[in-house]
Amino acid sequence: MKARTLLVIALSAAVPALACAKKPKVVEQAAAPVETVVEEEPVITQECMAKISLVHENVKNKQYADAYPTWLEVYNECPNANKSIYTNGAKIVDYLYDQATDPAEKERLGKLAVEMCDKRIKYFGSDPKYPVAYILGEKGLAYCDHSENDQVKAVAYPWLKESVEKMGLGSKILVLRKLFEVSYNLYKSDAAQYGEQFMADYALTSGLLQQMAANPANKNATAAGQQKEYIDNLFAISGAASCDKLDALYADYVAQNTQNMENLLKLIALYKRVNCTESEVYFAASEAAHKLQPSEESAAGCARMCMKKEDWRGAINYYNEAIALIEEDDDDDRDDYLYYIAYIYMDKLKNYPEARRYARQSLEVLPNQGRCYLLIGMCYAGSHPYSTDEYPAAKAAILNKTVFWAAVDQFVKAKSVDATCEADANKLIAAYSKYFPTKEEMFDLPNEFGGGTFIVGGWIGERTICRPQK
Repeated sequence: MKARTLLVIALSAAVPALACAKKPKVVEQAAAPVETVVEEEPVITQECMAKISLVHENVKNKQYADAYPTWLEVYNECPNANKSIYTNGAKIVDYLYDQATDPAEKERLGKLAVEMCDKRIKYFGSDPKYPVAYILGEKGLAYCDHSENDQVKAVAYPWLKESVEKMGLGSKILVLRKLFEVSYNLYKSDAAQYGEQFMADYALTSGLLQQMAANPANKNATAAGQQKEYIDNLFAISGAASCDKLDALYADYVAQNTQNMENLLKLIALYKRVNCTESEVYFAASEAAHKLQPSEESAAGCARMCMKKEDWRGAINYYNEAIALIEEDDDDDRDDYLYYIAYIYMDKLKNYPEARRYARQSLEVLPNQGRCYLLIGMCYAGSHPYSTDEYPAAKAAILNKTVFWAAVDQFVKAKSVDATCEADANKLIAAYSKYFPTKEEMFDLPNEFGGGTFIVGGWIGERTICRPQK
């Protein structure tokens, strides 16, 4: 009788192994019903329990290779005797998989890791603490960890998704991360087909991790916060995030976190990474963070908000505040902030001396910025340092053309230090060279232009070479 029972169990245990022999399609996995409970008496013999105990001791001592033969006997002979067959089995198979060098052996162990989850569902799917949904998450992880040749891991997606949807805040953090990674892989393989799904998976996984991280009673709160940042970063570089979609996800989030500095700063950083710094949600987060505790990030966000509202003075003040709040030895954004101030002074306020001052400060932080030299050249080109109060009108008109010499000098400098500016610099050189003094005009002012060099007057004060318009 005992032999017959064991034969039946052995035959039933072989079914999952046969099912795994052929790689299933994603749709089939998603639609396949999951068997949760088998109505049969547990095979609990004295010999079986002794072997289970021996396996447990070996695993406890990390003697996984020694544990394997006995574990395999228990797994095949009495698979419904104890849940530890599967928890210890996962550790044993993981170890052997990592040690294996033969591709065929790795493939066998990989299939065994997935099959174990099917068997666990069959015999222990009714466990209230670790139900079918939880085990499906383990199955997804098992497949992803043991399928090196499958880059996308699409087979695991429906298992991971069902696990997260049903387990919710009870989801394993690694399952949340893996679901998003597989969703990311699918999106990268076909953005048109998986774009909306990817956005939904981001909202689901990021939202659950955020709630876990915010719960002080959750012992895994720190790990959840770290994984949230990882998911946010992956989402940011995916290219799927349009600013409108981000706003739809985070509009309420900002309102709920106006007093949470940490969450606000993380959101601000996310919006910067995806270049959505013109968003109203980004502005709201920056303003709320700045009220709580002024920081470089929040000040820069408020500056951008002022720029959008054409509050130029307000933008300058906030950018200067952002510069003052930069930590010592951290110049990552200082050159940008200084350049933005220079741009406002040049383009919006027409205060060319101040524009040059800030552009030069930006160059002190990061030399060889062609954009700064272009900006300074534009300031020179827009100036009229010689007034008719000091010179006859005709002479002042000629002298004011010398600003174009100084401007072109800056354009030439821009392309010499920064190849990315060459095209713009060449266009500006061609445009403003047309306004150089003519030969006749230079001949009319021998005292000023006879020496071959000239110092452009007024606030400019630049020495340049005299050359006529061609």
